[in-house]
Amino acid sequence: MKKLLTVLLVAIIAVAVVIGGRWLLYVTNTSDPLDEVGIELNLRMPKPLRQWGCAQLKANFADRLPPYGCTAADGSGDWE
Repeated sequence: MKKLLTVLLVAIIAVAVVIGGRWLLYVTNTSDPLDEVGIELNLRMPKPLRQWGCAQLKANFADRLPPYGCTAADGSGDWE
């Protein structure tokens, strides 16, 4: 039973690292802010992380339309 819990814990940590790493690559080192997987990961992050991610994307792509989830709440289509 102890070994099963260890394997399960390692698997959960590995999934978190892979998903978190993919999200981090999207917000800091992407060539396309409209990457569907990156947008979805960013949408599912907690609000403080999502806001930081949107700020990173805006710093790199301020001249382009923001991806879904990084638009202003007023519906103007501008960055948050």
